[in-house]
Amino acid sequence: MSGSSTLKIILRRAGPPALALIVMAFFGGYAVVGPNGIFAYGDYKRQLATREVVYASLDKQRSVLRNRVALLDPKHTNPDMAEELVRRQLKLAHPDEVIVPLN
Repeated sequence: MSGSSTLKIILRRAGPPALALIVMAFFGGYAVVGPNGIFAYGDYKRQLATREVVYASLDKQRSVLRNRVALLDPKHTNPDMAEELVRRQLKLAHPDEVIVPLN
């Protein structure tokens, strides 16, 4: 046999397993380093923690707004809330009042 024919035989025998190893190494590396891999897990945990803090803040705001909406129910409006809204919209105050802006 000549040298090129033995090389062809070796490549024919070793080619498919080598290709399979390359493909497995690619997917294994992607599973570790990729955007959804093991190294990205810590980043996901940090993002989850920050979003839970934001969610808690938004949930608190929602409960405050829900309470204000309940106080403005057309069937039974809270007089203090109605007065506060009218004064804020019309920018009215008595001469002896001190206005402390909260926003």
